[in-house]
Amino acid sequence: MPTALALSPHLDDAAFSCGGTLATLAEAGWRVVMATVFTGSVPDPTGFALACQTDKGLSPAIDYMALRRDEDRAAARALGIAEPLHLPFREAPHRGYGSAPELFAEIRPDDGIRPALAAAFRELVTEIAPDLILAPQAVGGHVDHVQVVRALRDAAPAASILWWRDFPYSVRSDVPKEPLRADFTPLPPCAVGFEGEAQARKAQACGAYATQLGFQFGGPTGLAERLAQEGGVERFRRTGTLPPGLAGLVAADAAP
Repeated sequence: MPTALALSPHLDDAAFSCGGTLATLAEAGWRVVMATVFTGSVPDPTGFALACQTDKGLSPAIDYMALRRDEDRAAARALGIAEPLHLPFREAPHRGYGSAPELFAEIRPDDGIRPALAAAFRELVTEIAPDLILAPQAVGGHVDHVQVVRALRDAAPAASILWWRDFPYSVRSDVPKEPLRADFTPLPPCAVGFEGEAQARKAQACGAYATQLGFQFGGPTGLAERLAQEGGVERFRRTGTLPPGLAGLVAADAAP
């Protein structure tokens, strides 16, 4: 059975950005594993890290990341894929980034997480043995996404990679921030179109991240509007040659 590994920075990125593709692969008989990088619980958060929880209406007493991991499991079930994997790394607000603007600025000089990520990715790829990896382009410029891209490149997996355009950053602006654009522009563009069951599965999976819907979209209606903007197409840049069996699923993309 062919295997796909979706490497998600946060607990929602893979479902938001390539959930239709993941559901489509699962329907086609692929084993699909969604692994999220920054999912570690932090006892007694303070400052900006705590505000990232309380500004969503959640009590400081709640284990925010445990709640989000449960949402991720529900999303995986909705997509029809394997039980998700959760790596123990801490999100940027727990690594010294002290405000929302800092999350989308330059990598802090003291944020030395990249080598540990690369080592974890090598171990994960050895364990999962994917034929295909799906990972972010860091559209939007979130530092956690940038660190994942750079660490995955350091890990240098042999498998082909489809680099997704990070949703919803990709539809928030006609010209979204793309700090790694020069790295991805030379790569061949491709796209996966999906409808029917896969479209319904993606919508259900995205809706499973209830803690994020108000913050990201203003609620379920806003999510539906953003997904409609996507038009049932997920776009990628490709590294390597696609494995056999994907010719009918992944097509060259002529969109600008």
